[in-house]
Amino acid sequence: MTETIRKKLNDYGWARWSAMVLIAMMMLFAHMFVDVISPIKELIQVQRGWTSDIFGSYAGSEYLLNVWGFLIVAGIILDKTGIRFTGTLSAAVMIVGACIKYYAVSEAFIGTGFENWLNSWWVEMPASAKLASFGFMIFGCGAEMAGITASKALAKWFEGKEMALAMGLEMALTRVSVFIIFTISPRLAGIGGANPSVVRPVAFCCALLVIGLLCYLLFCVMDRKLDKQLGETQDVESEEEFKFSDIGHIFSSKLFWIVAMLCVLYYSAIFPFQKFAANMLQSNLGLTATMAADIFRWFPIGAACVTPFLGWYLDKKGKGATMLILGALLMIVCHLTFALLLPAAPSKVIAYTAIVLLGVSFSLVPAALWPSIPKIMDKRFLGSAYSLIFWVQNFGLSFTPMLIGWALEKTNPGVAEQIANGVQGAAYNYTVPMLIFAGLGVLALLFALYLKADDRRKGYGLELPNIK
Repeated sequence: MTETIRKKLNDYGWARWSAMVLIAMMMLFAHMFVDVISPIKELIQVQRGWTSDIFGSYAGSEYLLNVWGFLIVAGIILDKTGIRFTGTLSAAVMIVGACIKYYAVSEAFIGTGFENWLNSWWVEMPASAKLASFGFMIFGCGAEMAGITASKALAKWFEGKEMALAMGLEMALTRVSVFIIFTISPRLAGIGGANPSVVRPVAFCCALLVIGLLCYLLFCVMDRKLDKQLGETQDVESEEEFKFSDIGHIFSSKLFWIVAMLCVLYYSAIFPFQKFAANMLQSNLGLTATMAADIFRWFPIGAACVTPFLGWYLDKKGKGATMLILGALLMIVCHLTFALLLPAAPSKVIAYTAIVLLGVSFSLVPAALWPSIPKIMDKRFLGSAYSLIFWVQNFGLSFTPMLIGWALEKTNPGVAEQIANGVQGAAYNYTVPMLIFAGLGVLALLFALYLKADDRRKGYGLELPNIK
């Protein structure tokens, strides 16, 4: 009887796993919105006049405000106000940014005085791209804030329990967003039909973000009950909350920078790649946008299948640093396949194999990386540590798409005009962009090797199991 009274809400499996699912649903819908235009890159190029370098600028805009310091502020907000307020705020910010982006690509924006004013300056970039980029910047602030909040929330609910498995499953559920959005976006857009439109997929994902907010509000009800059981109040928490001077402590940590650089290099070869992947397959294999998206949608399936097992293995056996090395190696092989093998020997089998293996790589690295942060950072500024790592990561996520878009246009002169004019067979050569992604993977591998060597010397516990 006494033991029953002492049990907290997160001691019940159904409760903590329900909390994980509610958090994951918000993140799932956020990730779907991130890639909603990626499978229909050529359509927006035709309908709104976006070239590849403009598309790259749009893709990178998601992270611009985060690069200029918002993520640091977000981490402080998280540590000062807690996961309930910050998560709800982040979901609301995502909705605002999404609605701006929806308006930018909609027919209602075309021909307005606002569009004419936006077209009057920086004429190389269409007004729709400018406003969509602004909305994407707002959305990106909410999305990255939601990401660090989700990590801290799971660390709280699964402390001393199946933390790596929970984070792995949350990531697996959000990774499925790629399969979902690459399946439905071209079909909602009506690719190949009489009246294709970029607007319908964006509107659909805006509605999903509202559902994500409702899911997180339900989680907040559960979290409030858990805090009451823990006897936590804002006054008690403030004694251990983040202090501004702790930023210097985090930045002075060599291990922080190793992890941050590994993170920025690895993720810069994944998320920006997603923006161009369908068009790369379309160009190399001579497929329609829908057919290319149907191939790339299998990218997260390997991750979704493997991640739960990896989380269980990390909790029980450890070997997190080793998994980081294996993930980086696998990513390098896949990007070299896209750069060199696929153009020389166009094959759907090769494309499918490389896509699924890249998904496995995307399972290995995040599954090992994020549960390792609580091992190396003090609990009182864990949220800020996550936010600073995300901040460094955002530099790569912001500028890599711009670099890839620029490289595409420079190495494919005249192709953008041919596509816009409907020239049959016009396609980009993606060899140079894929080699850039492979190069980022090589650098990530070097940091992963250094991290494992440093862990062996100093015993951070990155190779040890999470469950003690």
